[in-house]
Amino acid sequence: MLKGLLPSMIPEYIQVRYVIFQGKQDLEKQIVKKLRGWRTPDTFFVILRDQDNGNCIEIRENLMNKCREAHRDNTMVRIACTELESFYLGDLRAVEDGFDIPGIAEKQSLKKFQSPDSIKKPSEELRNITNG
Repeated sequence: MLKGLLPSMIPEYIQVRYVIFQGKQDLEKQIVKKLRGWRTPDTFFVILRDQDNGNCIEIRENLMNKCREAHRDNTMVRIACTELESFYLGDLRAVEDGFDIPGIAEKQSLKKFQSPDSIKKPSEELRNITNG
């Protein structure tokens, strides 16, 4: 879904690449190696991760420490402090584009999608609206 969201936020002249991990443990295990090994000049990294019932501040600080260890101090780390799916529910146009399912973006005007962090089970809600 980020592939549907980011093009509307980032200028076309910026090349975007996605590095996907197999869960939070894989991210934490591999991130230093991945960041150190990246050789493309003028690269900026954004790390987006679920809170998963952990402490947002501690999770972010741990990831920031790993970025510093990899000498990538300018990395942006963002923690979705409920579920990452809440982040997606905040931009249903991106969900519609990402899943190529017409009509999802129209639901953004519904009250529950006005403040997606208040949705109790965002992963279930996302599954429902995408028929997944």
